[in-house]
Amino acid sequence: MPELRKDPITGRWVIIAGDRPKHPADFLRSPVSAGPLRVCPFCPGQEEKTPPEVLAFRQSGEPNQPGWSVRVVPNKFPVLQVEGDLDRQGDGMFDRMNGIGAHEVIVESPDHKLTWADMPERQLEDVFWAYRARILDLRKDFRLRYITVFRNYGEAAGSLIGHPHSELVALPVIPKRALEELEGCRAYHAFKERCVYCDIVQQEVRAGVRLVTETDRFVVIQPYAPRFPFETWVIPQRHNSHFENADPPTMQNLAWVLRVTLRQIEKTLENPAYNLVLHSAPVQEAPMAHDHWHIELMPKLTRVAGFEWGTGFYINPTPPEESARFLKQAAI
Repeated sequence: MPELRKDPITGRWVIIAGDRPKHPADFLRSPVSAGPLRVCPFCPGQEEKTPPEVLAFRQSGEPNQPGWSVRVVPNKFPVLQVEGDLDRQGDGMFDRMNGIGAHEVIVESPDHKLTWADMPERQLEDVFWAYRARILDLRKDFRLRYITVFRNYGEAAGSLIGHPHSELVALPVIPKRALEELEGCRAYHAFKERCVYCDIVQQEVRAGVRLVTETDRFVVIQPYAPRFPFETWVIPQRHNSHFENADPPTMQNLAWVLRVTLRQIEKTLENPAYNLVLHSAPVQEAPMAHDHWHIELMPKLTRVAGFEWGTGFYINPTPPEESARFLKQAAI
């Protein structure tokens, strides 16, 4: 029988449709390929095809030349731009401002065909250090209130370039979805005087049915009310509201955890497209007792259609207890 489940953070309801396909093989999808090696703007030797780098980790070579291991450049076609003033205005009953912000690309490796599942742990850790460095630099601009980092893997997830890369967008406002999450966390903390994510970690470890991986630093779970089949959360065991405040052992373990998790997903679902999003507290805020940074990973196995857009409900054909079991069976 179908089941309604409520997310304890945002209050969002999902439908776990028990009579729909559940097994990984039941999902129709096209495995991701890096594509043919055409002239890729992110490959070594093509640095002139991108704007000048704002950060690079390299052992040799000059800026904007080969020799880098991780490289960060402004997006050539940014959705927002750093230069200018916000110039907030009223337009009758409406509000508007200039599109001030930042849009950057984190080129994660010189190797065009490398995936996070295959990437050496140290290389993946350097990607996270690049995230941190850019967040710390951009938050000095007090116009910028929220920074999101995300990874679109595969064309079905919105990626048009096969080279391994992530993106960062810094915004002058806190987006609605982040506000909903923050308000849910704040309300839970006000009522129980505990962090909702800390409680989720403890309960999921205790119950075990949705737990995929546990280390001394992280848990990997299938959330209780997932919007999508095989939606996966990676949550630090230790409370911390801001990703950029993570310490070196946490960064090191995060690389191991995400590499293992993506290998499990790749093996179970035959290398699907996915979206990965870093959730962290607003950058101009002090450390928060009620918020807790984490990563959400959503394989692209189903489509959002009219019912979801019209109601805000999501239909998920796979119970998270089942998806956790499948992923644990794929342990590397």
